[in-house]
Amino acid sequence: MRIGFDAKRAFLNNTGLGNYSRDAIRVLSHFYADNKYFLYTPKDKENSRLPFLKDSKNTFVRTPQSLINKALKSYWRSKSIVRDLFTNKIDIYHGLSNELPLGIEKTNIKTVVTIHDLIFIRYPHLFRMIDRKIYYKKFKSACLRANKIIAVSQQTKQDIIDFFFIPEKKIEVVYQGCNSIFQNEITANNKQETQIKYNLPKDYLLYVGSIEERKNLLTLLKTLKELTNQKLVVIGNGKAYKIKCLRFISEHNLSNRVVFLSDLEIEEMAAIYQSAQMLIYPSIFEGFGIPILEALFSKTPVITSKGGCFSEAGGPTTKYISPLSVEQMKAAILEIQNSSDLQKEMQTKGFDYAQNFTDDKIANNLMRIYTSL
Repeated sequence: MRIGFDAKRAFLNNTGLGNYSRDAIRVLSHFYADNKYFLYTPKDKENSRLPFLKDSKNTFVRTPQSLINKALKSYWRSKSIVRDLFTNKIDIYHGLSNELPLGIEKTNIKTVVTIHDLIFIRYPHLFRMIDRKIYYKKFKSACLRANKIIAVSQQTKQDIIDFFFIPEKKIEVVYQGCNSIFQNEITANNKQETQIKYNLPKDYLLYVGSIEERKNLLTLLKTLKELTNQKLVVIGNGKAYKIKCLRFISEHNLSNRVVFLSDLEIEEMAAIYQSAQMLIYPSIFEGFGIPILEALFSKTPVITSKGGCFSEAGGPTTKYISPLSVEQMKAAILEIQNSSDLQKEMQTKGFDYAQNFTDDKIANNLMRIYTSL
């Protein structure tokens, strides 16, 4: 088959949607090497998280070619790309991040769209009105026109049914995986080098994710204030909400107990995961929650939120709490720290549960949908 991908975020985004796009392309091109994979991106930007493309003989990067498409990249991606797909004889086009180009439904190209979440509908106050309207129109249009919809969790599938009134039979749940670097043991030497490079404490709690209101870092900082001398490493970046968090840190003299990191190499992230006491992921709502999976593969205990999709990602031995409760978060942290038996159980059984999300399983599930079309 000749399979096309909306690969914009694979090249230009290093957070959730970018990670999903890169991993989908990587596992499919590896496990189903006989196919040809065309990566459509407005800009062929070098990305250190796409090293597999250099030696790949079955992946082909495609960018806008005409002067008008180069000048109007958004228009190319949302509409005029269809002509390129037809020229490249694409059999199946997969919109990896909630969108499909207009007019593709009038061709014989089969289409799949991945819907990651409908948070903008559930929590409208977190988004600008103009953004909500654009997302609603794009996401619903893609769902209506696609031959098949992939939801990244049962929670997202139910939201698609409830909010867009899409028939259940049109939607398949295919869980996300994570970068293979997290699935392998990082050497002690590499861990030490990373610790020295970023001046990390010997023992620390870990938070990974964008620093925004929905991700709820502030509750974790309030909990840290109650835990004397404990240290926290934060991997992520943000804007207004980060300023709010920094103000709290300053007002409560936590500056020497919190380390902020961003723009890390993926190997450095894996080393930090594997050296952490635990990951605390107190998000209010997610489509899936890849950091939970990254931690389980790293044999790092996880504390995350009750309800939603979190138990789908975290499995039976993750600790689930009310994400806005300082008391529950503090109790869960201390319970894990004070029991080596519990730590070992969470590490071992969490890693076992993560085997449900290995590269081969993700690739097989995606290909099953493609071949069904």
